[in-house]
Amino acid sequence: MSKLKIAVICGSTRPGRNGAAVAKWIYEVAQKRNDAEFELVDIQDYHLPMLDEQLPPSMGQYSQPHTKAWAAKIGSFDAFVFVTPEYNHGTCGALKNAIDFLFKEWNDKAAGFVGYGGSGGVRAVESLRLVMGELKVADVRAQVQLSLFTDFEKFSIFKPGPTKEKSVNDMLDEVIRWGAALKNVREAVAV
Repeated sequence: MSKLKIAVICGSTRPGRNGAAVAKWIYEVAQKRNDAEFELVDIQDYHLPMLDEQLPPSMGQYSQPHTKAWAAKIGSFDAFVFVTPEYNHGTCGALKNAIDFLFKEWNDKAAGFVGYGGSGGVRAVESLRLVMGELKVADVRAQVQLSLFTDFEKFSIFKPGPTKEKSVNDMLDEVIRWGAALKNVREAVAV
C-alpha cells in the first residue's frame, strides 16, 4: 500500500494567530516520521468566504472556483490533523466554515486534533468531534492539548513543553492506523 497522505490543517485565519506556529511545529514533528506523507494546509490560503454554495455540499455539485479548489485539495488526503484554537468554548468560525463547504471529500477518513487555548483547546476539539461524526470521519482518541499558559510565552510565542512531541506522535500513530483502515474501506467501496 502506498503511504497515506495526511493534511495538517491550520484552522485559524485571525491576524496575529498562534495557529500558524502550532501547525508548522506539528508538521515538523510529523516530517520526522517515515510512515506517512504530510502536507501543511492553511485554510487562510483558500480565501473561503462564508459558505456561498447554493446546493448542500452533500450533493457534490460545487459551483464556486474557491470551493472546487478546496475540494480538490481536501479530496487528495487520506486523513487529517486539525489544528484549532478555542474561542468561547468551541472551534473558530473560520475552521467550521471551511469544513462546512465540503462533504464527500471528508468521508471515510481519519482525523486527529491539536487544540490550543486557555484550557488546552479541549472544548474546541469536542465540538469538532461532533462535526466529524456527521461527515463520516473517524476521529481518534489521542489529542494534543496546548495551553496558552504553559506552552506559549506571553500568550503568543509558541514554546511547547517537553512532553508535547510525544503526544503529537501518539496522536499521529492513531491517525495513521485508522487512516490506513479507512483507505481500505474506500478502496473496497470503489470496486
